[in-house]
Amino acid sequence: MDHLKSQFIKKYANLPIGVREDIVIVIDGEPLTWKAAKLEIEQETKKGKGILQELVILKLLHDE
Repeated sequence: MDHLKSQFIKKYANLPIGVREDIVIVIDGEPLTWKAAKLEIEQETKKGKGILQELVILKLLHDE
């Protein structure tokens, strides 16, 4: 899971600042921006782990 977290942080760092407010994923009917997703992932919450898994399914991250 740490390699997925690292991939996400690298992608986030390369995003234009304005894009960070855009919705990246919907989890349990709740739309999350890149910023909100980053907070969940950094805090290593259950939702954060779900976000990483969904981003792999969407091929935004690669599970190696």
